[in-house]
Amino acid sequence: MTRRTPSRSFVKLQHLKSTLSSILILSVPAIAFAQDPGSDSQAYCSYLTEQAQAQSELLHTPNGLASFTQPDTGLPTQLVAGASLSLANLKRAGITLDAARKNCAVYKTATEVQQTLQYALPGIEKQALANRLDLLARASKSLDDMIDQTTKMVDAQNMTRPMLLELQLTRIRLEADRADTQAKIAAIYAPPLASLPLKAQVAVKQVADVNQQLALDKLARQNDWDVALMVGAHQQINPYAPGLEPYGEITASYNFASRAINRHLDRSVDDYADWKKVQEGDATRGMKVLRTHVIESMTAQQSRFDALDIESQQIEKSLQQVATPDTSAAIEYRNQLSTAQILLRIELSDSSFRLDLLKGFLARNF
Repeated sequence: MTRRTPSRSFVKLQHLKSTLSSILILSVPAIAFAQDPGSDSQAYCSYLTEQAQAQSELLHTPNGLASFTQPDTGLPTQLVAGASLSLANLKRAGITLDAARKNCAVYKTATEVQQTLQYALPGIEKQALANRLDLLARASKSLDDMIDQTTKMVDAQNMTRPMLLELQLTRIRLEADRADTQAKIAAIYAPPLASLPLKAQVAVKQVADVNQQLALDKLARQNDWDVALMVGAHQQINPYAPGLEPYGEITASYNFASRAINRHLDRSVDDYADWKKVQEGDATRGMKVLRTHVIESMTAQQSRFDALDIESQQIEKSLQQVATPDTSAAIEYRNQLSTAQILLRIELSDSSFRLDLLKGFLARNF
């Protein structure tokens, strides 16, 4: 008996194709950098997994259908009810979950890499400032000893009060430097970073990017074919006739352009990998920018260290000339040199520490 095939399930599948793409073909969203990367990734992956499982349930569950049909041949109106199942959708169900897992892996690796790119240098700066606090504390102790000695000499009228005042002003400058350093430390946010070197993190992300595209490629290939099974029963209702009559239908489809489509999909995976290597704002490009920044910072710190070292050597020579002062003027001059040496050692040690941090970071991560 001729009848019209119900179309409700096919409309549903067409809607499914568009929703599936919007859910699974997700670029890595903007990362909340100020949050814990672990909790951020876990929350995103939970969301993505639930979305994928919902689509998987929809894909592998048969679709129920019911409709009234009026055959074109003028035969009686029929009530048709049954279910349909697509083998391509069954395969899509598993691939959808795999694509979601690959997308989650990309997000996790991208989060770790972006955290390192953004907070590596602030982390180094925070370490350097903490070291500077230690340098300032030691310098303050040395200066306090000089102030105590000078105070005794002033009381004994072997030293002028202006020299004591100069030492006290230097002490004030050290305290101001310490307060400024503490304020800078408090203003820097530097979360714990991944222990894996940056170059290894980027390599892992590149593999994850390709795996994600391969999963989406595999998902897209399921549009090339389908085998649909429909079973059910129909009942004549006008005029009414007792008794249900079963029916079944198998429909096979194949896209003749599938080979050409698959070639383009394969090339798209390679092109995607190449694009990620040069994409502005992506991990590979960001790593190159960070490396350049570190090298330039090392050059600047080396220049600073060399200049400070020359000054330190000159002060050291001058101190040797007044190693045993025998006049109050010579003692005052030696104290001035010692004060300058204390301040210079802070800057020299600070520059050396920063330089060591940058060299270590460069060797470990690139």
